[in-house]
Amino acid sequence: MMSQKSIIELEEGWEIMDQGIKKLKRILEGKDESQFDSEGYMNLYTTIYNMCTQNPPHGYSQQLYDKYRESFEAYAASSVLPSLREKHDEFMLMEIVKRWSNHKVMVRWLSRFFHYLDRFFVYRYSLLPLNEVGLKCFRDKVFEDLKGKVSGAVIALINQEREGDQIDRSLLKNVLDMFVALHTEEKKYYEEDFEALMLEDTKGYYSRKASQWILEDSCPDYMLKVEECLKKEKDRVEHYLHSSSETKLLNKAEHELLTVYATQLLEKEHSGIQALLREDKVEDLSRMYRLFSRVEQGLGLEPVSNAFKQYVTNEGTALVKQAEDAAKDKKADKRDVVGLPEQVLVRKLIELHDKYLGYVNDFFQNHSLFHKALKEAFEVFCNKSVAGSSSAELLATFCENVLKNGGSEKLTDEAIEKTLEKVVMLLAFVSDKDLFAEFFRKKLARRLIYDKSADDDHVRSLLSKLKQQFGGQFTSKMEGMVTDMTLAKENQQHFAEYLRGNPRVHPGIDLTVTVLTTGFWPTYKSSDLNLPAEMVKCVEAFKEYYQTKTKHRKLTWINSLGNCNLMGKFDAKKIELILSPYQAAALLLFNGSDRLSYEEIKAQLNLSDDDVVRTLHSLSCAKYKILTKEPNSRTISPTDAFQFNSKFDDKMRRIKIPNPPVDEKKKVIEDVDKDRRYSIDASVVRIMKARKVLGYQQLVGECVEQLSKMFKPDVKAIKKRIEDLITRDYLERDKENPNLFKYLA
Repeated sequence: MMSQKSIIELEEGWEIMDQGIKKLKRILEGKDESQFDSEGYMNLYTTIYNMCTQNPPHGYSQQLYDKYRESFEAYAASSVLPSLREKHDEFMLMEIVKRWSNHKVMVRWLSRFFHYLDRFFVYRYSLLPLNEVGLKCFRDKVFEDLKGKVSGAVIALINQEREGDQIDRSLLKNVLDMFVALHTEEKKYYEEDFEALMLEDTKGYYSRKASQWILEDSCPDYMLKVEECLKKEKDRVEHYLHSSSETKLLNKAEHELLTVYATQLLEKEHSGIQALLREDKVEDLSRMYRLFSRVEQGLGLEPVSNAFKQYVTNEGTALVKQAEDAAKDKKADKRDVVGLPEQVLVRKLIELHDKYLGYVNDFFQNHSLFHKALKEAFEVFCNKSVAGSSSAELLATFCENVLKNGGSEKLTDEAIEKTLEKVVMLLAFVSDKDLFAEFFRKKLARRLIYDKSADDDHVRSLLSKLKQQFGGQFTSKMEGMVTDMTLAKENQQHFAEYLRGNPRVHPGIDLTVTVLTTGFWPTYKSSDLNLPAEMVKCVEAFKEYYQTKTKHRKLTWINSLGNCNLMGKFDAKKIELILSPYQAAALLLFNGSDRLSYEEIKAQLNLSDDDVVRTLHSLSCAKYKILTKEPNSRTISPTDAFQFNSKFDDKMRRIKIPNPPVDEKKKVIEDVDKDRRYSIDASVVRIMKARKVLGYQQLVGECVEQLSKMFKPDVKAIKKRIEDLITRDYLERDKENPNLFKYLA
């Protein structure tokens, strides 16, 4: 027969367990005690097993569960708390780390001894697991009592480290790991009992430091200190603070060190951002960007970019004023200066943009806020006029000069390309882009017609850049002009072949004709100039040829354009003269007359007084006096008489008689104003067609937005065009609300 297992009473069983727990405590306290062997461990485990599996009323699971908790509470009260309360500062931290480590060991061992209880009793009744019971005892009986003291000691050590002292970082990590390990759903010890206090202390610490440094240090020195502080705070997170503290900690430091003193730091008289920009302190500027980009989700960059914008604006405005003053001095002194001040200005503006675009890309890390600041700064001074010329005209003239063999600087092909690219970049800042287009079209037309362009490839390249930047409509007319010139060269070859095949129509004079397409080219004044017989023969020859090519196009001869080469037979020698058709026609009159009056010349040429005066002035009062006039003066009057100057001489055998200058600016501005009226009309109609009904303010706003890519429309001009469209029955006012417009289909 099997013997019945004897019952273990609660007191008896607990006495066995209590001996085991005391042994464990002695081990943890470091006393001379042997470790548990397998037999001792199994004895304790089996005791619990037997006491939990006995039949009622001898099943002691609940009582053992309670005693398990009580053993931790008793140990905390008798040993742990007294040892902690008698220590302070770093020694107290070392003690609590030790006690926490011991506690975890004790929990691990006791959980093993009571394992059967955990597996069945705890599971069945959904009680707190033994491991959690142990942690809760430490949390409630030890940590709650000391957490404030522990946090204070940790923060004190952090501040010692901030002041340069060496501290035991591993100790702090162990303490703070304990804060994290003890947290519950209801109580986040690390965040609430340490981090909040640490962040508040950090705020106070850096507030004190910043208020001292801002008075003592230059802007670069201050930023160096800030950068070092932030680096060390980040380092603290890596070594002992929890990773979740990094953003909050750095934000606190950044706010006190940067946000609070941003304006004061940037505006430091001899070392702020203006001084850094002025002295090209690129490393300091780069550091400033890095630091302020961290502040409050990038908001710290706004004052930096605003200061940058103001500095660049001042720089550019100073260049414009310098050019204006130089232009006035040049005009007053009437001295020859190398390079027109206005053109030197464009070159300097390109250099300025290159420099600060480099700053934006390299030192401000290509940030959109700084691109915007640079753009807005350039928009300020790139829309100022110099010596009565708008920026649109200045850029058009600059392009003209660059395309003439690289201008005065004789640039290489590669340098020309880069320069043109930068001009297009500057043009993006100019509000009146349509004005540039018209000025440049006039200049391009003159260069193409008189073959002054060194390389058509550069012209095409520039048009390609303009098209890419501002759209096909911006360059369509100019592209048509270039195409016309290509076709004209082919046409001239065919004309030469035609003359060779038809000797009877050959005028006996070399003739080159350029056919232009109306609409692509600027409008030119066509006059009924009475051409000399020699020229008439040329015209008739080309007409006959052109009729063989097409019968549906009408030729209109622009006699104000082109060149004529005449051989002047003077007493000293023959000199080839390069003249305009007006000048040539006037000189050829003297082949049949020795002396002609103003009125006779006017009648024979059939020109207006203005054209006659300008032509005769260029031949008798300017640099080359091919004609002499009576009376001898520098002005032309209707009572003057003229003779061929046979005594004229020049060291050159071939000279060009300059055409009298024509002020085209007024005509360009008038043409652009006219085009703008059409653009406004088209924009208003386009908007109203889509919207059907729209208020005045909304209509004007949308119109301005649509047109601002090419020019800045005047609100008064828009209002005037709206009124005109109403009279033409495109729109009507609402009868009840005069500020509401309706589209009339």
